[in-house]
Amino acid sequence: MAAAPFSDVTALRAALLDAEAEAARAKAINADLAARVALLELQNEKMRRALYGQRSERGQLLIDQLELGLEELEASASEDEALGQSAAAGTPVEAFTRTRPSRKPLPAHLPRERVVVAAPTSCACCGSDRLSKLGEDVTETLEVIPRQWKVVQTVRERFACRVCEGITQPPAPFHATPRGLFGPSFLAMVMFEKFGTHQPLNRQRDRYAREGVEISLSTLADQVGACAAALAPLHRLIEAHVLAAERLHGDDTTVPVLAKTKAHVGRLWTYVRDDRPFAGPAPPAALFRYSRDRRAEHPVAHLTGYGGILQADAYAGYNTLFRSDRSPSPVTRALCWAHARRKFFELGDVAARPYLPDQQRRRTRAARRGPWQEGVAVRRLRPRRRARRVHLHADRHRQAQRHRSASLARRCPRSHRRHPAEPAL
Repeated sequence: MAAAPFSDVTALRAALLDAEAEAARAKAINADLAARVALLELQNEKMRRALYGQRSERGQLLIDQLELGLEELEASASEDEALGQSAAAGTPVEAFTRTRPSRKPLPAHLPRERVVVAAPTSCACCGSDRLSKLGEDVTETLEVIPRQWKVVQTVRERFACRVCEGITQPPAPFHATPRGLFGPSFLAMVMFEKFGTHQPLNRQRDRYAREGVEISLSTLADQVGACAAALAPLHRLIEAHVLAAERLHGDDTTVPVLAKTKAHVGRLWTYVRDDRPFAGPAPPAALFRYSRDRRAEHPVAHLTGYGGILQADAYAGYNTLFRSDRSPSPVTRALCWAHARRKFFELGDVAARPYLPDQQRRRTRAARRGPWQEGVAVRRLRPRRRARRVHLHADRHRQAQRHRSASLARRCPRSHRRHPAEPAL
């Protein structure tokens, strides 16, 4: 009679394990479905934006937010899958396995370290040692070597002459910054972390301290300033190359700047030279400038001496550059189609959007493969006809100020007043 309660407890424990395995399986399936839905939403948003979405920072922020949500859901789904497989072990419940897409092969340029597992010396079936190799199975695993710190000691030996008692010593080696406390690889890492991945120096200092290397914040800031001075000649070469272009693409974007009380909104000005759409021979380059605000004096100072074509938005700060009495010569304005049609694409009907005709698009693609002179000629083909089409489209919506499309109509005068003297390119 004492064995019955024990068997009941055993059965209850087995049923509990089965129920936990079923619950873990259901949780893993739900997490996988949530990750699939997030992936489909992300792909749908990317296709919608690629087909007829605006190419602006706001659309990119939306995609970044969707990718952030997908990241969390994918991690949760993988965790639930692993927990479900652990719970299903030893139970009749079938573990859930997620369906994953085929992964890309690992980069071919990475070095390969070959680790050969020791082959058997005898047959596992009959015990014979007469074995012949048929082939091999290779499994590749991506690995990383953790960062290692070291101190390089540069030794300069001194020698004394026994004849004249003079002292001889080789000269000191070149250092990227004064006093040579840090090597070029370390300096490049600090500069890239600060300006490439936007990691402030205090966070870099804390990370280095956790790795056992104590460096003060003032020392890091001093090295950043020394590197900026050392790279100034290279910056001047890039600036001269960019400003020597016949045409420039200019734009600015906001940059949050930390302060004592609250963050200020700075500006990062970008001037791009890119003749690849016209099959131009000059290499592309970008010139970056920073300012604490968006006053008009900044683009005027950046483009001092430039007299080519500037393609930018309708920001009033550029107007000084376009004045006829500017010295040495006025800059030629070229408006941007992306800015002009952005609100039409946003609020207008898809069928009524002023797309480039298919025939002209094909001619433009063909010209990009030819000499750059042909590309320039095609780019200038029928610009006023396209501008008139946008102008007529804007006129049809000017009455919308009294109706539901007031936000679109408020932006129509910008394109309207620039027509037809200054067509967008």
